[in-house]
Amino acid sequence: MRKHAAVLGLTFLGLAAFAIFAGWAFYEGAQIGGGWASLGPIWPYVVGGVVVVAALAGFLMWLAFYSANHGYDDRIDRHDP
Repeated sequence: MRKHAAVLGLTFLGLAAFAIFAGWAFYEGAQIGGGWASLGPIWPYVVGGVVVVAALAGFLMWLAFYSANHGYDDRIDRHDP
């Protein structure tokens, strides 16, 4: 049981440290330059990147299921001499 307590404790400490860092980074990001309002011009590029990555992921997932459903992924038992 001690082994699990140590793992859970270290996991909690790691997550707490990350949460503190994320909060600090968010706060400091708002203080730089014009704050979050100055990020307005880049949002179309961010949205475009998300759309392209989602489309690529969707296409590759469709391709994987298509090949599996049409038998392209089946093993062929051959006895080559």
